Amino acid sequence: MSVVFITGANGFIARALATRLRARGDTVTGVDLRADEAAGVVAGDIGEEGSWQDAAAGADLVIHTAAVVSNAVGLDEQWRVNVAGTRHALDAAVRGKAGRFLQFSSIRAFSDLGFPDGVSEDHPVRTDGNPYVDTKIAGEQVALQAHAEGRIAVTIVRPGDVYGPGSRPWTVLPVELIRTNRFLLPAGGHGIFSPVYIDDLIDGVLLAAGKPEAAGQIFTLTGGAGVPCREFFGHYYRMLGKRGPVVLPTPLAVAVAGIMGTAIRLVSGPTEVNATSMLYFTRTGTYSIQKARRLLGYQPRVDLTEGMARTGRWLRDQGLVPA
Repeated sequence: MSVVFITGANGFIARALATRLRARGDTVTGVDLRADEAAGVVAGDIGEEGSWQDAAAGADLVIHTAAVVSNAVGLDEQWRVNVAGTRHALDAAVRGKAGRFLQFSSIRAFSDLGFPDGVSEDHPVRTDGNPYVDTKIAGEQVALQAHAEGRIAVTIVRPGDVYGPGSRPWTVLPVELIRTNRFLLPAGGHGIFSPVYIDDLIDGVLLAAGKPEAAGQIFTLTGGAGVPCREFFGHYYRMLGKRGPVVLPTPLAVAVAGIMGTAIRLVSGPTEVNATSMLYFTRTGTYSIQKARRLLGYQPRVDLTEGMARTGRWLRDQGLVPA
């Protein structure tokens, strides 16, 4: 039995982690912007030092999921949370005498500008001017520096495109946009998506956190296969009883997304409908999970058909798609 402290504890991935950890007998606490006393979550802003750091005292493992995950938030705020926040979480883990710090990064550390098909963890990361990409890379550097200095053992995971019950970026938001006819794909829908079902991701994270040989390592965790974007998002269209996806040539899709995003911002504020999101859907490469298979014994078990069947049941239960 271990004590685990999770940053961003009210988030989608963090809640799934906490459920699994408690099921195996671990004690789970954490921090988020809003407290949840029943779940052992204290209120705190990881972008600032504060009393929330004291709540990590006595934890065996600190899992750092908190981040700004957006293509619609500027560099200053993303740096404050994704980079400075990582340092603050590391400081809390070190002061609390945790044995391991597991940092959530992203496959986007390889950049949105292109990378070899089947890219592996030894391929250089690449900044590209996107605040999310650049701050996730900088956050990795902060964590790896702490490991190199011997302050704490660090493991970094780079999740793929995480979908499933509760996922806002790749389940709830696309369904909302498709339902309101505001979703489209560039590159004729032929860009490659790299999905990982939430249960498989949690399997990989717990393996990475628990194996001594994972200290100092970076692991890519996806479902093991890339699929065309039109195939992945086509599942949501069928759940909604719509024909699609709507696909356009990339220049036209980027232009339409810019116009549509401006209109949405004027009415309801920041939106993920923008040129950066469109370009993300033009990726042509996939991500290798051979290192995670070899060193962790990671084996994704939920393929896209089964994952979408489970996701569809949840969406129907939530009233987000027709029964």
